[in-house]
Amino acid sequence: MTRDLHHTATDVLLPWAGLDRQYGPWPEGVEVQVWDGVTPGSEPADEALARVGLWVMPYAVPDAVNLLPKLTGLRAVQSLSAGVEKLPPLMPAGVTLHNGRGLHDASTAEHALGLILAAQRDLPQWVADQGAGRWEPHFTRSLADARVTIVGYGSIGAALERRLLACEADVVRVARRARPEEGVHAVADLPALLPETDIVVLVLPENPHTVGMFGAEELAALPDGALVVNVGRGRTLDTGALLAETRSGRLRAALDVTDPEPLPAGHPLRYVPGVLLTPHVAGGSAAFRPRAERLIVEQVRRFAAGEPLHHLFPRD
Repeated sequence: MTRDLHHTATDVLLPWAGLDRQYGPWPEGVEVQVWDGVTPGSEPADEALARVGLWVMPYAVPDAVNLLPKLTGLRAVQSLSAGVEKLPPLMPAGVTLHNGRGLHDASTAEHALGLILAAQRDLPQWVADQGAGRWEPHFTRSLADARVTIVGYGSIGAALERRLLACEADVVRVARRARPEEGVHAVADLPALLPETDIVVLVLPENPHTVGMFGAEELAALPDGALVVNVGRGRTLDTGALLAETRSGRLRAALDVTDPEPLPAGHPLRYVPGVLLTPHVAGGSAAFRPRAERLIVEQVRRFAAGEPLHHLFPRD
């Protein structure tokens, strides 16, 4: 049933202006306000914020949550991040939270593939040789015929799998619970799977079940020379244990997320041969914005019509 919007907050607060020029007029009865979370002096007045019923949070602006107390008429929050594990405790009573599931699948999978290929084909070494004027060719590892275990097999994992299969890799799927009908192993199966793994990719959210989940025992189970890739959350991988294994030269790593994050300038992990680091940028490619815009437009349409919004994130 369509809600009676005349008796509730009906304004929408968006991070970007001008979407109606590209995607058509906003639904009748919806007033759109804009706040990007970073431009000084751009925050709407308190009385305007009180009329906001749907807030699309600015992407990658952690302090944006400080606006919540002023959104007294809020009914729904749309995050543009897939991982929103820290937001539910901050949501006021009666406010639903919706995540950006699917928005970062292509970008994150693409970046993970890039990290894997760079590590397997020694691209950091070739870049260093280029700057130093060296010409020292050698054989490298390959992704073709490598066994890649994806831990945290969801939509991003599936997107990565498609790209890995195109590179002729052998993919093993792992999730919290087994899904035999989909060929997905349970996390409990990792002790049997890791010794046969050439590359392990962590695509895990951060929650009480995953913090520190991949630690010394799991790393020790990997064969010599294996590559550890993390494009999920930094705290799911034990940094101390990884540092010990990579410093010894037994394992390699390619990380887009770290613990701590940002990784301090003098952190020893920065200087370990065989470790490749990027600064949490996997989801931030040019593919993100158009997908996010389309989701925003659809969610505003649903909000105006009183329809359930996509990607409801459970509070429990």
